Amino acid sequence: MLRRWRSTRGIGLCDPQVNAGCSTATDWPEAQRLRLLSFNIQVGITTQRYHHYLTRSWQHLLPHAGRANNLQRIGDMLGDYDLVALQEVDGGSMRSGYVNQVEHLARLGDFPFWYQQLNRNLGRLAQHSNGVLSRYRPTLLEDHPLPGPPGRGAILLRLGEGVDAIVVVMMHLSLGARTRTRQLAYIRELIGSYRHQILMGDMNTHANDLLLNSPLRDLGLLAPQIEATFPSWRPQRCLDHILLSPSLELEKVSVLAHPISDHLPVAMEIRLPQASTSPQPPMLNTPSPRKR
Repeated sequence: MLRRWRSTRGIGLCDPQVNAGCSTATDWPEAQRLRLLSFNIQVGITTQRYHHYLTRSWQHLLPHAGRANNLQRIGDMLGDYDLVALQEVDGGSMRSGYVNQVEHLARLGDFPFWYQQLNRNLGRLAQHSNGVLSRYRPTLLEDHPLPGPPGRGAILLRLGEGVDAIVVVMMHLSLGARTRTRQLAYIRELIGSYRHQILMGDMNTHANDLLLNSPLRDLGLLAPQIEATFPSWRPQRCLDHILLSPSLELEKVSVLAHPISDHLPVAMEIRLPQASTSPQPPMLNTPSPRKR
């Protein structure tokens, strides 16, 4: 069971959902490596040309036969990763055939832990969400609505404890630069006390804007990826990122040639600090807080 925490912000403290079909779950990567993936899946819709935004727009409201196959293709890909950030997923509405896509992908990828962040609830029509899938048990999980118009959110996940803890924030930022700056200032405040930081998601801007012209600029984050991610059929803009603090050692980074969505997924493998091999405090067998 997860430890009981007291929220300092009055928002967002929550538990991951547990995939009962998984045989094992651990607290920390024994190999001291973490394989990361960030993917905006566009609720399982394949877009291959700009005019598909118009001709296939009905798929954002109604179910279609190809969605299940697209989710299966995504699920097949996820088996190679430990921590996955998902954007533009549906939490279970008419358009997805009442399938919670985060839960479904957790089962396909055999992830022990998952969480769906509902950002825009349109009832039976749509459940606009972010999601996280994890092979490791979080020691903290928080759900944060982001500043600006409703509909954007970030998920904060922590692995480990103390000075060697890894904080990971998954996000889908706004299109507007002014609102995006407010959102990044909020995220900067969330992660400022951690030494080891990972930011993942569809950030709707280029790395230079994030590292040089945003509230993140004083953190010294690295953006190792240089390949474009959008649009998936002819990538020209790098909008999807995995940003790292200098304390985390990069092993591999790539943009995957999987044009399932209108974005391409970003993959990364990192080496964790050796100090993190010290024993972690035992988990307390206390009741978990209810999601609020």
